[in-house]
Amino acid sequence: MFAFSMFAPEPALSRLWDMLLSGEVWEMSIPSLYRVGLGLVFAIGIGVPVGIAIGRMVVLREVTNIPFQFLRMISPLSWMPIAVMAFATWDAAIIFLIAVAAVWPIMFATAAGLRRLDPAWLKVARNLGASPLHQLTTVILPAIATDILTGIRLALGVAWIVLVPAEYLGVTSGLGYAINDARDTLDYSRLAATVVVIGIIGFLLDYICLKAVQRLNWVRES
Repeated sequence: MFAFSMFAPEPALSRLWDMLLSGEVWEMSIPSLYRVGLGLVFAIGIGVPVGIAIGRMVVLREVTNIPFQFLRMISPLSWMPIAVMAFATWDAAIIFLIAVAAVWPIMFATAAGLRRLDPAWLKVARNLGASPLHQLTTVILPAIATDILTGIRLALGVAWIVLVPAEYLGVTSGLGYAINDARDTLDYSRLAATVVVIGIIGFLLDYICLKAVQRLNWVRES
């Protein structure tokens, strides 16, 4: 019971303050942010173009709907054994798992945004002589930017949740590793403090995405 009392707010917050002063919070957070950031870059690089394609082409949407929905329902952590065998480093395996988790919200949000786009906008652009690339850059992307950012916001939440168990793999850095290490060493105050750090960083990242969505939202509420 004494050990578990270290989960109480006072010991946890006291340990958190010590970790902030010593720089331990930054040391454990930076590798995790790097992995999440790179995983999101890959997810955006795949999810946005594919989302635009399935949003524009009915045939492609019908062909890919069932396979994509099937793959989406597989837990990203289920890919752990494949990731470990497929990639040479632990970091690469973790980034792959994060990308797998994050790509679906981005892809489907992009496709849904494009399907809501008024076809008249594209017709006007074509009548004015806009090429397909010009239509993409001046009509489609600005019109669905809010949908893409909403998808990224949802993807970030999923990726942040997947990050901690993914970092239970062979890495020796990151928030997930810190949780695992604190558990193994029975350092419960450090474990609780790390949980608080994960929550704070996750909240701040979500808040930044929310503000970006609001800033780019061209539909003004009355």
